[in-house]
Amino acid sequence: MRAIRFVGLLIAWPIAFVCALWAIGAFYFDFPIPALRVPIAIGLALALLAAGIFVRGKFWKLASVLAGFGLVLAWWLTLKPSNDRPWQPDVSETGWAEINGDDVAIHNVRNCDYRTETDYTPRWETRTVNLSQLSGLNIAITYWGSPYMAHPIVSFEFADSPPICFSIETRKEIGETYSAIAGFYRQYELIFICADERDVIRVRTNYRQDEDVYLYRVLLPPKDVRERFLEYLKSLNALHSKPRWYNAATTNCTTTIREQHLASKRIAWDWRILINGKGDELLYERHLIATDGLPFAELKERSHINDRARAADQDPEFSRRIREGVPVFHSSEEGR
Repeated sequence: MRAIRFVGLLIAWPIAFVCALWAIGAFYFDFPIPALRVPIAIGLALALLAAGIFVRGKFWKLASVLAGFGLVLAWWLTLKPSNDRPWQPDVSETGWAEINGDDVAIHNVRNCDYRTETDYTPRWETRTVNLSQLSGLNIAITYWGSPYMAHPIVSFEFADSPPICFSIETRKEIGETYSAIAGFYRQYELIFICADERDVIRVRTNYRQDEDVYLYRVLLPPKDVRERFLEYLKSLNALHSKPRWYNAATTNCTTTIREQHLASKRIAWDWRILINGKGDELLYERHLIATDGLPFAELKERSHINDRARAADQDPEFSRRIREGVPVFHSSEEGR
């Protein structure tokens, strides 16, 4: 029994330590009165430390720390997201869709006129598309530093109109910047940006520094492409009416894509869903993207679109030109 208790404590204390750190961070990032965040976080840290030192008995020490975490968690879960904040201009609107049979009107499609990354004229448009004209699904994967972390953008092609993109992001307020640590707390609302490729892809290839974008064709039969598009519209409408929190671990740009699908249709879990910079390798291994028989390294090189995007820039044929030489339109694997 002593050995069991020892092993139990050996496992429980690291968990309690992580819980204590998270609780301190919750006060530091999310306490509603900014001026009190630092002192109340320090106060909690001292209280938890005191519990670990002065409470008698190993079990009660552990219970005290976990109880403190539980109280902070209970408060933290009461924090509610909002659609009514002073948003940055590029996320000031939320998209929504009206579906009438095969006809879809999508409102607040972003199509900004960029001069630089931060100097732009916001434009929000209404696009009308027909589901019968859906012709393909692509995924653009963006890197900005580490090869292990990336941002996916899903783009739906139509035979008779420009592609429609969806980028799942943090909805930032004026003056707010993204913090990876703050992303684990309730700092940012979630937003599905519905946009033209000349906006959401071009801003990354042409105006942001040190971002690399790779474009791949996803191999899905037409009925599944239609199903995926409707999933995005459903999520778009849900967020338009009821906001959600973003979370860097559980509700981010990749996990949110997966959770849209029915459980029976989700891609099998893999560590590269979280470490999503390796997501294209996962798609390649599972034969989910067009390859034209290329080894992965060569496929990735051909899928790099930055140079073509810069050359196309303002061209109305931007979407066609960024796909030149990329195995996205023609592949013997299509529809597998």
